[in-house]
Amino acid sequence: MELIRGIHNIHPEHAGCVLTIGNFDGVHCGHQAVLRRLQEQAKVLGLPSCVMVFEPQPLEFFAPDRAPARLSRLRDKYDAIAALGIDRLLCVKFDQTFAELSATAFIEDILVKKLSVRFLVIGDDFRFGLQRSGDFSLLVEAGKRYGFQVLSTDTLLHEQQRVSSTLLREALKDGRLADVERMLGHPYCITGRVAHGAKLGRTIGFPTANIHLKRLVVPIQGVYAVQIVIADNTYFGVANIGFRPTVNGTRSQLEVHIFDFQDDLYGKQLQIRVCHKLRDEQKFSSFTALQTQITADARYARQWFGLSDTAVAPDGI
Repeated sequence: MELIRGIHNIHPEHAGCVLTIGNFDGVHCGHQAVLRRLQEQAKVLGLPSCVMVFEPQPLEFFAPDRAPARLSRLRDKYDAIAALGIDRLLCVKFDQTFAELSATAFIEDILVKKLSVRFLVIGDDFRFGLQRSGDFSLLVEAGKRYGFQVLSTDTLLHEQQRVSSTLLREALKDGRLADVERMLGHPYCITGRVAHGAKLGRTIGFPTANIHLKRLVVPIQGVYAVQIVIADNTYFGVANIGFRPTVNGTRSQLEVHIFDFQDDLYGKQLQIRVCHKLRDEQKFSSFTALQTQITADARYARQWFGLSDTAVAPDGI
């Protein structure tokens, strides 16, 4: 899948496409329905399929202190959208200049002049342009004038609720990982590159791979049984996602202990599949108490994966 970074990198060869626009945070089943519809129309018209996303996401620009937790980074979105067979991903820098673009200018300058959109697929709640003045009806009117069709997707329901990134965040916060998996179509995943840490885990017999979470807010915290994918190989382990209160941590971080694994992972890209919540993150009075709890966490996680049948459930389960 081709990645176009910024409106200034839209070239004449990109003209003529079927387009959808949105945050696509998490690329959940609702998003996937939009992308399937996009592909259907692209095939009918014999044109490339294109997805427009924004970095940062609009609310992160307008109100960073109120912006919701990110479900996926740009790299995660790229991988998920590419896996669905989309041809192009257009990443638009959401800055003051773009925020001040009127709805009409967005249609005429970007959709028509730069992209020559032939068919536009949008969610039923899509708003755009200065002060969110653009909506579905404005796009339909513009389509009649400039020769493109507009399709609004139907909402997708999960237990009589609209599948949305907000619903996903709530399920993650509540530890309802089975609901999360149904809405995503797969377990919730966090990806990142292993960095050097304080190496405290190895002093208590649980060496960890440390991944800094480069997000303003993380949608999930606690201790989890996880699967770890490293270069197409899958391992099992236990992960702590949070601020590590026992060592007075100040930034959110993912620490994962991989069962029966000894290789050097520094600098490698890991995918962490969050499978089962063991407990909330908590502060312990000593490293000895922490070691005791992690031992119980690891034993219970092994049992949950069917790797052991001698585990004792951690406190709070």
